[in-house]
Amino acid sequence: MVLPRGNGDGWVRCALGHRHWGLFGAAGLLLRHEGEVLLQHRALWSHHGGTWGLLGGARNRGETAEQAAQREAAEEAGLAPDAYTVTGCYVDDHGGWSYTTVVAHAHEAVDLTAQTGETIEMRWVPADRLRELPLHPGFDATWDTVRAIA
Repeated sequence: MVLPRGNGDGWVRCALGHRHWGLFGAAGLLLRHEGEVLLQHRALWSHHGGTWGLLGGARNRGETAEQAAQREAAEEAGLAPDAYTVTGCYVDDHGGWSYTTVVAHAHEAVDLTAQTGETIEMRWVPADRLRELPLHPGFDATWDTVRAIA
């Protein structure tokens, strides 16, 4: 299935000189359930392809981080917004560009599959074993902070 490009799709450089996807920033959903976290195995062709991270992507103009994370999770894995409750968020600000991790608790450990070519696999992973996988560098760098958010 080919999805239309959002108006936030595109590359930018932050004040730190890093290249990021998302003209208006990006957001992802950190979905937790009973000590596990839902991870996405990113397509090999994508930025940091082959790593594991969160469902998420570029924010569109005027879209909140929560709306973007919700939209991306629905597009990439078919996750219904009523399957979880948002409990907090963390903004990783790079100066002129930011990534917001939207933290949520799933009502149950839903079984999801890839809905687009952006995802190789979806998997529930015990939180204490995440670092056994090759994590997306941005997710890896913020994991210790976001894991503490209720």
